[in-house]
Amino acid sequence: MKKLIILVTLLSVMAAGCASGGNKAVTAIIVADNGWDSQKLHNEIAKLVVEHAYDGYVFEQSTASSTMNWQSIIAGDVDMSIECWTDNIATYHEDVAAGTIVDVGVLISDSMQGVYVPRYVVEGDAQRGIDPAAPELKTVEDLKKYPDVFPDDEDLSKGRIYGAIPGWRVDEILYNKYIAYGLDAYYNYVRLGSESALFASLASAYNLGEPWVGYCYEPTWIAGKLDLILLEDTPFDQDRFYDGYGAFPNQPLKTVSNPFFAEKAPDLLEFFEKYETGSQLISKALAYLDETGSTHEETAVWVLEENDRLLDEWLPAENAAKLREYLSAPAQ
Repeated sequence: MKKLIILVTLLSVMAAGCASGGNKAVTAIIVADNGWDSQKLHNEIAKLVVEHAYDGYVFEQSTASSTMNWQSIIAGDVDMSIECWTDNIATYHEDVAAGTIVDVGVLISDSMQGVYVPRYVVEGDAQRGIDPAAPELKTVEDLKKYPDVFPDDEDLSKGRIYGAIPGWRVDEILYNKYIAYGLDAYYNYVRLGSESALFASLASAYNLGEPWVGYCYEPTWIAGKLDLILLEDTPFDQDRFYDGYGAFPNQPLKTVSNPFFAEKAPDLLEFFEKYETGSQLISKALAYLDETGSTHEETAVWVLEENDRLLDEWLPAENAAKLREYLSAPAQ
């Protein structure tokens, strides 16, 4: 009983401290984590800014598929998606028009995605002693000529084309392309379980000088390190794109939010409106992450230390100074 009284007393003191202003209220900012490396890195960069350049915020992440997180943003349960491939989302324009999704800013203006092969597949590599295996391969439809170049080890009657990640909207689009272009008669469409598994298959084939064909996008560490070719396609057609026809557009990657975020965190909104990086910068950072074995959080610190000028582009002077002070402090 004595211990219980002491515990109750301590809790009462703590509660009184909070009520009297001992602890300031903290607002949680919840962002989408759909599972790919470049978005994870952008999230960690933003977390450093939100928690250490400003007061009163904590940064949280919602780990789910892109479709589920999109619906959570619309419902108001998730505040924003910092790196959003909006052209991959069929309802994007409708949702913006309805006011349930708000365009905040352009994060990267020069992204790319689609069906890639290593350059040596088309052009060879004299230094590595690799002859071109598909010298006339230029377009996605040209793949019909070369299923024997990309054999499926588990089904030698067909080739193998690697799709995107299950749960990503782009995987549905790419699979529709596989059917629409008749590639299903020549290839098996293979989905690996994660981005890391997909890129590991590409890196393994590349290191051995073997042919590989499948989905990739930029910015990524793999595109930053390997010499790849994006196969051509017919011009982008908005009306037929989601059915699989036509090229993936070179879309700007955007930061989007629900309509409540502007009122919830107006000072952070100003930051996110200015938060812009670039495909080359992020690909370089992801290559650093891969080569050093760093975490996304450690790589985010490296990015800010290597690109200090960004703080002045994104933040008011006093907030930039606070973040620089945090970054320069000795590790605890």
